[in-house]
Amino acid sequence: MSNGKFIFGILLASIFGGLLALGISRVYNKEALPYEYSQQNNGVHFSNFLADSSFRVPEGLNFVYAAEMVTPCVVHIKSTVTASARGDAYRNPFEDMFRDFFGDPRGAPAPRQQQSAGSGVIISSDGYIVTNNHVIDQASEIIVALSDNTELPARLIGTDPNTDIAVLKVDATGLPFVKYGDSDKVRVGEWVLAVGNPFNLTSTVTAGIVSAKGRNIGILRERYGIESFIQTDAAVNPGNSGGALVNLRGELVGINTAIATPTGSYAGYSFAVPVSLVRKVVGDILEYGIVQRAVLGIEIVNVNDPRLEVKIKERQGVYVAKVNPGSAAEEAGLKEGDVIVQINDRSVTNVAELQDNVARHRPGEKIKVTYRRDGKEKSVSATLKNLDNEVRIVKAGEEASIEGATFRNLTNEELESLKLEGGVKIEKLGDGKWRNTGIRVGFVITSIDKRPVNNVNEFRDALRGKQGEGILIAGVYPNGEEAYYGMGW
Repeated sequence: MSNGKFIFGILLASIFGGLLALGISRVYNKEALPYEYSQQNNGVHFSNFLADSSFRVPEGLNFVYAAEMVTPCVVHIKSTVTASARGDAYRNPFEDMFRDFFGDPRGAPAPRQQQSAGSGVIISSDGYIVTNNHVIDQASEIIVALSDNTELPARLIGTDPNTDIAVLKVDATGLPFVKYGDSDKVRVGEWVLAVGNPFNLTSTVTAGIVSAKGRNIGILRERYGIESFIQTDAAVNPGNSGGALVNLRGELVGINTAIATPTGSYAGYSFAVPVSLVRKVVGDILEYGIVQRAVLGIEIVNVNDPRLEVKIKERQGVYVAKVNPGSAAEEAGLKEGDVIVQINDRSVTNVAELQDNVARHRPGEKIKVTYRRDGKEKSVSATLKNLDNEVRIVKAGEEASIEGATFRNLTNEELESLKLEGGVKIEKLGDGKWRNTGIRVGFVITSIDKRPVNNVNEFRDALRGKQGEGILIAGVYPNGEEAYYGMGW
């Protein structure tokens, strides 16, 4: 072979190799370019995805329908809270004592008004609205703005701090309203929409999925607080509280209540009270004026709680740490050491789920409790009782007899005369703790340990968590004389 032919062969092989490399490069780039292309010289980054033409949006995955259905049913709530200029609606009794002797060098504090905002959900065409209790707590004025910007005054029908739910009413008819869904059927991974008014941005809709159920985050400070939240990753921010969490059919499955955040703004997770509980609370408030809280009368802890000293084989369920005397649980035969695994044939894997399932019922109703004892599974029927360990319905406004004293709500005339928003009046005073404090008949109790008590029911709730403690009782006599009393409870 001549040198010329040899060189020509090498050249031809080089050209062929170059063309082959160029072809491979083009094939690679054709595959890669549709996803991302970066142009570094001007800092602009393009991201482009060429979808498969055969891909179709799954049937039912349509946010537009639910958004259009629900947005007109979610309202903007503006509440006004009147507080003292010192930032405390309740004066220190010892400071008052010094003021009585020496006067107040700073002068009488002028009350100031604080504004807060949240969301609410219209649940009936005649103007009933559900929201969070913390949205309207201690509000002296509540204004509701509809989706068409119409503003209406609202009156408070009832609240339940234990679930952070409140019911309002506006005088209107023919309003659009959200239909109740079934939060029990909501599944982890299901799409949901959060509708509300974050940062005063009205009629805002965000989407996400249900990321967990039966979540307890320890946000409710009430002794009998119930937390069994639906956790989602739909963006929820301040102002969303009290708004709607709905499925893609536009059905209400929860009331948006809280967010987990280190900054105060949305950081990935939000929490909603399940509508199964909301529906029961609202029904009780409308029918009785107060929530009928049913309990088993037991102290419980998760079986995997690290604080539990007893070794338990079960990996799911709720451990019974104590059974209260005369309680529904004791009468049903439950004992300390039992592990409850089902309520009415529905699994309970933690404390939150058990509380949720029991709280849906009223005192006097029977539930089926399935538990494990000594490796065997058993079931019993338990008749639930109220927080006073009685099988009866409690109605708002009725008198209460506690430790030898009788208490009642104030009349409208008394409220107006004393310029109070609420309170509980001592109607009768027999032998017992109350008389021993020096308190007199006619005294109007306005707070227990600085916690406002507007009626008999709130008064009962304030006292229930104080066993074995000293309490500070604040109030006023009919002549306007303010007074404070200490009592060992």
